[in-house]
Amino acid sequence: MLKGIPQILSPELLKVLCEMGHSDRIVIADGNFPAESMGKNCKVIRCDGHGVPELLDAILQLFPLDTYVEKPVSLMEVMKGDNAKTPIWDTYKEIIAKHDARGADTVGTIERFAFYEEAKKAYAIIATSEKAIYANIMLQKGVI
Repeated sequence: MLKGIPQILSPELLKVLCEMGHSDRIVIADGNFPAESMGKNCKVIRCDGHGVPELLDAILQLFPLDTYVEKPVSLMEVMKGDNAKTPIWDTYKEIIAKHDARGADTVGTIERFAFYEEAKKAYAIIATSEKAIYANIMLQKGVI
């Protein structure tokens, strides 16, 4: 056990966060995201039983968002014609605002299939049991 480390962060996830360098990206994926197929060339960390918000909050306690890009946080856009509601995005923006003074200004969206392509290039993908749709979020690491 360590002091000040959120218990939800496993040793494996802590190691990955520490290994990542400036501009590396990590995806926190919802339960529908094809983490294993998208993550063939990166590390896939299973966080079954957990949702995205609690992991996002814990990660952002340790993980600086990139200040050299306009939108270091990316969400998967809702597909045209899909009437999906994304209230979880508001939750993400609240969490981000707790950890980064830029708040919601850090958040952008990426078209679904472009998000998949970017996820394939991520340093790691965290697979969660999040049930909300369009709940995938990608973070770009900054410097301390």
